[in-house]
Amino acid sequence: MQEITNSPIDQTELKPYLKCQDYMVSNKIFELKIDSKNQLLVTNPQPKAENLAAYYQSETYISHTDANKSLFDKIYQSVKKHTLNQKLKLINSFQTQENTLLDIGCGTGDFLKQCRNNNWNVAGVEPNANARDLANKKLQLSIATILEDVQQNTYDVITLWHVLEHVADLDTYISQLKKLLKPNGRLIIAVPNYQSYDAQYYKAFWAAYDVPRHLWHFSKKSIQNLFSKYKFELVAIKPMKFDSFYVSLLSEKNKTGKSNPLRAFYIGLLSNLKAFKKTNYSSHIYVFKHK
Repeated sequence: MQEITNSPIDQTELKPYLKCQDYMVSNKIFELKIDSKNQLLVTNPQPKAENLAAYYQSETYISHTDANKSLFDKIYQSVKKHTLNQKLKLINSFQTQENTLLDIGCGTGDFLKQCRNNNWNVAGVEPNANARDLANKKLQLSIATILEDVQQNTYDVITLWHVLEHVADLDTYISQLKKLLKPNGRLIIAVPNYQSYDAQYYKAFWAAYDVPRHLWHFSKKSIQNLFSKYKFELVAIKPMKFDSFYVSLLSEKNKTGKSNPLRAFYIGLLSNLKAFKKTNYSSHIYVFKHK
C-alpha cells in the first residue's frame, strides 16, 4: 500500500472522514479522507499500481462478466438493459457526420454493441483481460488495454460510465481525455455521489465506496471544480435513478449479511424522493463540452 499520490488536491488539507471495509476481496479496512474545500473524498492508503488488479479478482465483480445466476446478477443485468437504452438516447443527441465514440472502461462491450448497432463508429478501452476478451468476441474489435493504447484519433463523444473513481492519476488522465476529444465534443462522466441520502444512511456500509477499487469519491462540487481546471464546460447533470436501488441492495448485504430486498427498495426509493428536492442522487451523469 501507499499513501495518496498523484492527487489533484492539497494533501495537507485532508482530514479523516470515515473508515470502510473492502467487502469484496480483502476484508481490509481503509480510511476515507476529505478535502472539505472541494468536497472530495480520497481512499487512503491506495494500492500500488502493480497490486491494484488483485482487488478486482472476484466473481462478484459483475461488470467484468456476463453472469446471470444470483439475485444480484439478475437485477444488474435487467437494469443494465434499461440503462443501455437511456445511455444511447443521451449520446444520440450529440450525433455528427462521423459519429465517433470512445467508451473507456467498456467492460464486456454491451454499450459499444448497442451504439454500433445505431450507427456509431466505436472504440473501447478495458483493462480487465476477461471482460476485454468478451467484448472483443461480441464486437470483433481490438479493444485497447489502457488509454495510452488508443489510436490518436479524436472523438465526438467519450464516455466513462463509473470509471473515473478508479483512475489513480486524475490530472494526467483528464489531460489525455482532452487530447482525444474533438473541439465541441462531449465528455460524459458517470460517478457515485457520496452526498446522496443512501450514502448518508448506510455510512461505512455504502457499497458505492467500494474501497480500495474506488480511489476517489465525488460530489457535484468536486467534479465541477476538477474539470473546470481543464476548461471543460459543464452543460448538464442527469440522475441515475436506478443506482440507488442496486447500491442499497449491495449495502444491505454489507450491513446485515443478507440482501433484504424490501428494505433496500425502500431506502433506494426514499433516496430518490429526497434527491428530487435536493438534486443529490445516488449517482449522476455529467455532460461536459470541450471548449
